[in-house]
Amino acid sequence: MSDFWQHVMIAGVVILATLVVAKLVDRALVRRLRLSPNVMTRYSVIRRTIVAAVVVVGVLSQVQVVASSILASSAVIALIIGFAAQSTLSNVIAGILIAFTQPLRLGDQVEVGAALGTVEDIGLIYTLLRTPEGAHFYVPNTRMASDTIRNATLRSFEHKALITIPVPLGSDLERVRDILLDEARRAPEAMPQKSPVANLTQLDADAAVFTVEAWAKSVGQAAKLAVTVRWGAYKRLQGEGIYA
Repeated sequence: MSDFWQHVMIAGVVILATLVVAKLVDRALVRRLRLSPNVMTRYSVIRRTIVAAVVVVGVLSQVQVVASSILASSAVIALIIGFAAQSTLSNVIAGILIAFTQPLRLGDQVEVGAALGTVEDIGLIYTLLRTPEGAHFYVPNTRMASDTIRNATLRSFEHKALITIPVPLGSDLERVRDILLDEARRAPEAMPQKSPVANLTQLDADAAVFTVEAWAKSVGQAAKLAVTVRWGAYKRLQGEGIYA
C-alpha cells in the first residue's frame, strides 16, 4: 500500500474514532442526566469544538505529509489554511464565548436583528433559531457575539422550582392549597420577593394533583427548595389526616 493511502486510512480512523467517542459520551451524559439549559449549552458547544479540533489536527497532520512532497515548504500550507479558515475560526471562538458568557441558551426565545425565534442549536459556525411558524434562521456566531440580543427567556440566574403533590380526591382542596403555599413561603431557599403559586393541575379517579411554582436564586437552590416544600407539605398534610 502506498504512503498516500496509508495516510488517508489514518485520517479516516481518526475521524471515525472521534465520532464514536462523542456518541458514547452523549449517551452516558445527556440521555442519563437531566442537564440544565446552562450546562447543556456549554456541553454542546465544547463537545463540538473538541471533536472538530481532533478531526482537523488528525487530518491535517496526514495531509501535510502528503502535500509536503508536492509543495516545497509546509509553511505555504499553513499560510493557505490560515487565510481560508480565518472566518471559520472567528465563528468557532464566538461560539465558545457564547457558551460561557451565555447571553442565550438552548431553548431561549431571542431576537437578533430581523431574526426572531427559539434557540434550537448552537453550532461551531452558526446559531440556529426556529420561528413559531417553523422557519429557520442560521445566524453566524460572530454576529451573535457582537450584535444586541434581546432574550425574552433569560432574565436572571433565578430558577423556578415546579413541585407536583397528589392528594386524595376527597380532601379539603382549599386547605391543601393553603398548606402548600405556606410551606413554599417558609422554605429558606425561596425568594421572598416572588410569591409562590399553587394550582390544581390534574384530577384523576382517586387523586387531585397540585403543582407548586416557587422561585430560588439558582438551579441548585431550586432543587433544594423542591425537596423542602415536598417534605414539609407531606408532614403537614399527614398531621391533618389527609395522608393516612
